Amino acid sequence: QVQLVESGGDSVQAGGSLRLSCAASRYSSSRMCMGWFRQAPGKSREGVAAIYTATGRTRYADSVKGRFGISQDNAKNTLLLEINSLKPEDTAMYYCAAVRSESDYCLLSDWAYNYWGQGTQVTVSS
Repeated sequence: QVQLVESGGDSVQAGGSLRLSCAASRYSSSRMCMGWFRQAPGKSREGVAAIYTATGRTRYADSVKGRFGISQDNAKNTLLLEINSLKPEDTAMYYCAAVRSESDYCLLSDWAYNYWGQGTQVTVSS
């Protein structure tokens, strides 16, 4: 069982930056895909970034490439998401997710992940 707790969400103005954190506990494997997803009101959940913990290979949704950066702090078992040049359309609940994987090609589809955090809210005003 992996427990995930997100933090770092805030209300910010457009153009600002945020860093989201996801503290992960009870790791049982170093071979995991860990991802960030977001869900805006009335919209389906969208995968924005993922990282394979063993190799650091990353993937990003086209909509966030160049503005979002996913990374991991292995010493702290923490997943990070740097968000720059925030836009009002980035407003959403952001979730951290994880799944054990033997492949370093991490999907950005929520159905592929079986451990989820409770989410942290990001609100961007224009």
